[in-house]
Amino acid sequence: MVFFNELGGNWRFYGFCRECLSGRGSVPAIKATPETWIKMVNTIQKGSLSTRLQIPMIYGIDAVHGHTNVYKATIFPHNVGLGLTIKLLSYVVLSVLLLKWNGAFRDPQLIKKIGDATALKVRATGIFYVFAPCIADPRWGRCYESYSEDHKIVRLMTEIIAGLQGDIPGNSKKGVPFVSGNWNGKKMHANRDLVTGFLKNKLKFRINSPPHANYSYSVEAGVGAGIDMIMVSNFTEFIDVLTYQVKHNIIPMSRIDDAVKRILRVKFVMGLFENPMADYSLVNQLGSQEHRELAREAVRKTLVLLKNGESADKPLLPLPKKATKILVSGTHADNLGYQCGGWTITWQGLGGNDLTSGTTTLQAIKNNVDPTTRVVYSENPDSDFVKSNKFSFAIVVVGEPLYGEIFGDSLNLTLSEPGPRTIYNVCGAVKCIVVVISGRPVVMQPYFSSVNALVVAWLPGTEGQGVADVLLGDYGFTGKLARTWFKTVDQLPMNVGDPHYHPPFPFGFGLTTKPTE
Repeated sequence: MVFFNELGGNWRFYGFCRECLSGRGSVPAIKATPETWIKMVNTIQKGSLSTRLQIPMIYGIDAVHGHTNVYKATIFPHNVGLGLTIKLLSYVVLSVLLLKWNGAFRDPQLIKKIGDATALKVRATGIFYVFAPCIADPRWGRCYESYSEDHKIVRLMTEIIAGLQGDIPGNSKKGVPFVSGNWNGKKMHANRDLVTGFLKNKLKFRINSPPHANYSYSVEAGVGAGIDMIMVSNFTEFIDVLTYQVKHNIIPMSRIDDAVKRILRVKFVMGLFENPMADYSLVNQLGSQEHRELAREAVRKTLVLLKNGESADKPLLPLPKKATKILVSGTHADNLGYQCGGWTITWQGLGGNDLTSGTTTLQAIKNNVDPTTRVVYSENPDSDFVKSNKFSFAIVVVGEPLYGEIFGDSLNLTLSEPGPRTIYNVCGAVKCIVVVISGRPVVMQPYFSSVNALVVAWLPGTEGQGVADVLLGDYGFTGKLARTWFKTVDQLPMNVGDPHYHPPFPFGFGLTTKPTE
C-alpha cells in the first residue's frame, strides 16, 4: 500500500498516502512470530525505498489494549475497565487535576506503564505508531475502547500517550513533532482545535451520512480542512477522486504540498530516513513476565463489586480458598477469547483458548484455591445437577458475545444466552457470585435478586489471574464505576450530571473489601 499518482505530468508523492496499516486484524501469518512481523514490515519498507524519491513509509497498527494482533503478546484490560483504576489515599487531595471519590483517585501512572509496555511490544515487531482510544456511548460497539463517560477521567487517562510516546521535555521546541527514542506525535485529546473546532464544529463527527453518500465531497472537505494522512481501505478510489479534484483546481496543489511537507517533517524527526528498517533487538520482549504482572495488576484494579451478600454485615466476598467443593460455570469462565474481547488477534476477536497465551478465570481459580478444594467446572448445568452436588458456593462467569465497532451496536444491551439461564439454574440452588465479562454496562436488573454477589470484570484480557486474586481475597475490591450502570436501556442516554439521573449503580459506585491476608 505505497501510493503514488501522476499529477500534471510529474510524479508527486502524496504525503498523506504513504502509510501502511495492519487494519482489523490483518497479520503476516497465523500465529506469526515477532521475527515474521519484522520481515513483513521491512519487505514493505524496501519496496517504498526502491522508488525514485526513496521516501520511507510509516507503518501503523491498532494496539487498542496491548499489541493485540500479535500471538503471545500480553493483552491488557480494555479501556472501559482501565478508566476506573484507582489509588487509595489516607489524606484529602485537593486538586483540579484529580477526580476524588471517597478518598480515592484515578491511577494515570498505571495507564502510562501500560502505554510504555505496549510501545515496547509494538517496536519489537518493527512498527512505528499505533491508534489512540475514543469516547463512546454504551449502545455503540466501540464503548469498551473508551475510558469513561466523564471527560475529566478521559483527560487523566491520556497519560497512556506519554507512555506510548515518551515524556515531552520542557525545552521541546513548540510546533516541532516530538520524538522520544523512535516516537512522534502530539496529545490529540488535548487539542481543542482538532477535537472541538474541527471534529465537532466543522465535521459534526461525520462529513456525510450515511457514509459514502457523497464521497467526492468527503474527500474535498477532509483534505481541504487539513487532514494530511488519509486512512482508507479502497485507496484506488480515493486517489482517483483526489487526482481529479487537484487537476480541476477543486483542491489546490498548495494543500497537497503542505500535507507532504508535514508528513516528511515527521519522518525526518522520527529518523526514518536514517534508520528506515526495523531491527530484531527487542523480539524477546513480547509477552514478558513483567508485562503480564502489570496486566494482572490492572485487572485487579478494574474489578467493580456491585453487590456483596444480602447485607453489609454478612458479605460473601472475599471467598474462602479452602472449601469442600465449589462450582465454576458459565460460557465465559474458561474462554480466553471471550475474556479478551474484540480487537484481539482479529478485528472481532476469537473465541476459545487457542488464540494466544494467557490464563482463563477458571484456571486462575484453580491456581488460587487451597489444594484440598475440589473445583468442578460445568458450563451450563441444570438446577438438579447443582442441587445434588452440595457445592459450598458457585462462581458464574457470563457476559456479552464478541464484537468490534459497528458489529457491537446494540439497543438491548443484554447478556448472551445461555448466560441468563445459567444464572437462574445455579443461583437458584446454591450461594453464587456472578462475574460479568462485558465491554460496557449491560442490563442486570432481572437477575439482581437471584445473585448473592455481583462483580463486573469488563474485558480483562489474558491475565485472568487478576480476577481470582480479588475474588479469593489476596487483594481487595477497590474499583469505582467510570460509567453509569443503568437499569434498562430506556434510561439511555444517561450520564452523571444529567437532571434526571436515577440509575441503580451511579457513576463512582463500587463496594470495597479488604484482603484476607
